[in-house]
Amino acid sequence: MASVNAPTMERRHLPERRASVREGHAAMSAVDYIAMALLIIGGLNWAMVGLFDIDVVATLFGLGSPASRVVYVLVGIAALYSIYTAAKMSRADRLGWHSGSA
Repeated sequence: MASVNAPTMERRHLPERRASVREGHAAMSAVDYIAMALLIIGGLNWAMVGLFDIDVVATLFGLGSPASRVVYVLVGIAALYSIYTAAKMSRADRLGWHSGSA
């Protein structure tokens, strides 16, 4: 009869498994998630324009309407924010900061 080895460490002593903690970066904030969602929307819209010549944002809100212009501006701001975040993370990695407080 085979015996089962008892675990040497209890569950509460195991290291944290979340990727953000494991890699030393802070968890994503609400702004990060909003920027990511806007970039996905913008990317999919450009894919539709490139593949099928259909601008989904203009179709939904009207070509040149204030609402479509707001969506385009928000996607652009999300892109600028993502560039800033990527540069900040790159700088933190180069300097060896792993606390997420770059």
